[in-house]
Amino acid sequence: MFISLRFAVDRLRWLFLALVIFGSLAGVQPSFAAQDTVAGLEWHTDYMVAYRQAKQEKKMLLINFLGESRQDDQQKMEQAIGADASLQEKLRQLVLLRLSHESEIPIDGEKEKLLSQAAFQEMHGKPGVSIIDLKHEAKPYYGNVVSAFPFATGKYYHWRADYLPCIVDLPAGTLTQRTMVWAVRIHPERPASTSGKCDPHLVAAATNHSQSQARTQRQGHQGWDGRYQQIVNTVSVSDAKEVVAESWPNQTMIDSCIDCVASWRHSSGHWGAVRARHRLFGYDIKRGRNGIWYGTGIFAN
Repeated sequence: MFISLRFAVDRLRWLFLALVIFGSLAGVQPSFAAQDTVAGLEWHTDYMVAYRQAKQEKKMLLINFLGESRQDDQQKMEQAIGADASLQEKLRQLVLLRLSHESEIPIDGEKEKLLSQAAFQEMHGKPGVSIIDLKHEAKPYYGNVVSAFPFATGKYYHWRADYLPCIVDLPAGTLTQRTMVWAVRIHPERPASTSGKCDPHLVAAATNHSQSQARTQRQGHQGWDGRYQQIVNTVSVSDAKEVVAESWPNQTMIDSCIDCVASWRHSSGHWGAVRARHRLFGYDIKRGRNGIWYGTGIFAN
């Protein structure tokens, strides 16, 4: 089943409006001062208040969805934050929110779980960490969920507390763009292709080619000559390179991002480009109707 991004975005914004009209999340008292101090940081406990603050201050909203009890992954994350002054400082630049993963909101007279909404589908209903972009107002991903990292174990994905510094440092972009960059950065060999500047022209080219592969359900460098010339002329660079990969069918988005990076690792030509440092880069991944995700990375110097 395919859910349009626009529907998910509109639904997420409706959630905020509903909260403004009907009050705070079920089980949380409507206090504008309701906060918890955890790991040396102040965390909101009311979605409406946190969302409004992030929107007004033009900041990212990080939501820590809590399990029914203090799970091991939650404890390890809190310990990691408390032990890392640099990470604490970065987190202070965001608006922080802690909610039960079972939190409900009133929609059309009925209570619905926040995590059951389409905007949070990549959380798969699990506790974990999610980020909404309320910072980049002019961008198409403004108001969107742009990070989704459940405390879970997938086919390739296994949550680790030391992922959090990488997550909060990801460049601005959509959920799929940021997750592809994350998958490259957390690879054990630390490839350097995302060390340069994330360029919007290269990101757009990667997005368009991933969409083209997903639409035709065929992996490849189709149309690269045209993309190359457009990149060289638009971005004023002397050279550009592209890598592509596809996932196994019917995987989650995050598993597929990791899968694509692993595929590049097994190709000397692709890995040479992913491993190298470039002045500019762009990544994205899109899913075809065949259940396969198609990833693209484009680099320029």
